[in-house]
Amino acid sequence: MMPFAIKAAIEDSDAKEFSFVRQKTMYSGKKIAQGDTVFVFASENEGGQGLIARGVVASVTPVPRIAGVERQTPRVTLTIRRTACAKRLLGRNELKRFADWNDGRPETELNFKFYRQATNKIVGITDETAAFLGAFFFNAPGLHVDISAQN
Repeated sequence: MMPFAIKAAIEDSDAKEFSFVRQKTMYSGKKIAQGDTVFVFASENEGGQGLIARGVVASVTPVPRIAGVERQTPRVTLTIRRTACAKRLLGRNELKRFADWNDGRPETELNFKFYRQATNKIVGITDETAAFLGAFFFNAPGLHVDISAQN
């Protein structure tokens, strides 16, 4: 199984479950499946603060392509069940300095996939990046920590 990350508009950052309709996929994001681990980023373009949760895909349905439209980005509709809350801030401001696209760092992978083209999307990430992101979490579901005031 491949780990994934999603950057999207989040209405309720304390929700135990997140639902996304017609979410754009890039960088192997279309391979997302039920049971996969997903790191959830609240899009700064939508008023969010970056990484907020880790979860598991509860359901996923590919969105059918539109007939007659040649170039289409694959999209999915999915539900993610929260399994952990972020304990430290990680978003655009923390990642923007990692711009040497070939340095192999997890921070660079996230900056490239999420912020080089700043649209909301689901992306596949490497195991190394998933391990890096794992250090940002408490393991108690439903536990909310205000990370906006932390450095």
